[in-house]
Amino acid sequence: MACLFCEIVAGRIPSKKAFEDDELYAFHDIAPQAPTHILVVPKRHITSPNDLAAGDDALIGRMVRTAKELAREAGLAERGYRLNFNCGPDAGYSVFHVHLHLLGGRSFHWPPG
Repeated sequence: MACLFCEIVAGRIPSKKAFEDDELYAFHDIAPQAPTHILVVPKRHITSPNDLAAGDDALIGRMVRTAKELAREAGLAERGYRLNFNCGPDAGYSVFHVHLHLLGGRSFHWPPG
């Protein structure tokens, strides 16, 4: 089976789009863990954060800046929000395509549960 997020980016699996440009696609998580839960993914398939190379630095920076803008648009900037990359089975990484979680609209605790 093809990568789930690649299928979403290609439009073969429907999603609730939050943002799109030439490099990135952002959409609302189908199993949200907060009132706002948006995933920011590169359109180019990168299997894991372990597979990132020095040439991906600007892409990851764009992902973070895009999430920041989406948080501002959602009214989260003042009270706060969480940005999260997962990697590997102990982190709950289950879709093997690099993605950034933007979570907000509720209080979070540290360390996470």
